[in-house]
Amino acid sequence: MSYFVNEKGYYGDFGGAYIPEMLYPNVEELRQNYLQIIGDADFQQEFHYLLKNYVGRPSPLYLAKRLSERYNANIFLKREDLNHTGAHKINNTIGQILLAERLGKKRIIAETGAGQHGVATATVCALRGLECVIYMGEIDIERQAPNVARMKMLGATVVSAVSGSKTLKDATNEAMRDWINNPVDTHYIIGSVVGPHPYPDMVSIFQSVISEETKRQLMEQTGNDQPDYVLACVGGGSNAMGMFYHFLDDEKVKLVAVEAAGKGVSSGHSAATTFLGKEGVLHGSRSILMQTADGQVIEPYSVSAGLDYPGIGPQHAHLFKVGRAEYVSITDEESLEAGLLCTRLEGIIPAIESAHAIAHLEKMKFTGGENVVVCLSGRGDKDLDTYSKYFGF
Repeated sequence: MSYFVNEKGYYGDFGGAYIPEMLYPNVEELRQNYLQIIGDADFQQEFHYLLKNYVGRPSPLYLAKRLSERYNANIFLKREDLNHTGAHKINNTIGQILLAERLGKKRIIAETGAGQHGVATATVCALRGLECVIYMGEIDIERQAPNVARMKMLGATVVSAVSGSKTLKDATNEAMRDWINNPVDTHYIIGSVVGPHPYPDMVSIFQSVISEETKRQLMEQTGNDQPDYVLACVGGGSNAMGMFYHFLDDEKVKLVAVEAAGKGVSSGHSAATTFLGKEGVLHGSRSILMQTADGQVIEPYSVSAGLDYPGIGPQHAHLFKVGRAEYVSITDEESLEAGLLCTRLEGIIPAIESAHAIAHLEKMKFTGGENVVVCLSGRGDKDLDTYSKYFGF
């Protein structure tokens, strides 16, 4: 059983490149060149130099002692929230901006939900002096105002997506239209492990630094590079794929992906894709997505702007279908309560996305002594308004 992409761009039944004919040259240019470019020694040297000296990697693997006492296990937090820009997204944008430069692109576009990918994209465009256009849903622009301000300060043009649910799905649609209209000079930095091949593979490779570091750090701290459990939140699934990547072939390590149940998986206001979804095509790849009987995409909902996506990446769909990873869901209330708990016990305010993964610890049973790694994919600064309204601060 392979958990990685094959030569045709598929993970088992999922993946591929289901794209309009006008996008074919863009995607084919990437497919033919990405592995050679990423594998080049000069690329790797520059990539890792920037990860170390600009992003601030390696991010710490922190043994959260008070959470560990509460759950009767060794709870380690992989601190992606401490990266420059405050989330894991910068790992991928650093890689893709270097790739875009080597392909001769002068203009960068991206989609964003919670705003963290938009900020990370605007950041690397400022760093390298490239034009930057970010598409963001109108609702997300309202609830993630601090990140919108950061993008604009970094020199990006932020374009509001006003169709559909006015969230991440719609921002992605608008970015795809832009790319069709600007095929020669523009590179589309997709922020998650979604989209047509080779994006899911490319993004997971750039994010795999998370699990690569984790194995080394666990060995240093515990004498064993194999945790018992690895947890991460999943919208499209980039932080989870980075967190799972180097553990995929180690069947002893249990992988747990936490989706957004929203107001409840059966409430009609949810983004629990694996529970509610069916196989189909979304944004250029075959995966699992929430859809009606006649194939129309169902609008997702989550209190966290980064998790309200109606599908999951094709590699996640494969891991779900073959049972390699367990996919669970957490409600808005559970995630907010877990975010406050983490803050009060550890002095760390997590992004609401990451709080979904922390919340699932309440539903797990440990015998004591298990090593559990939770990917803290982003910091909660951007969500303070949502936390404050919920708790009445």
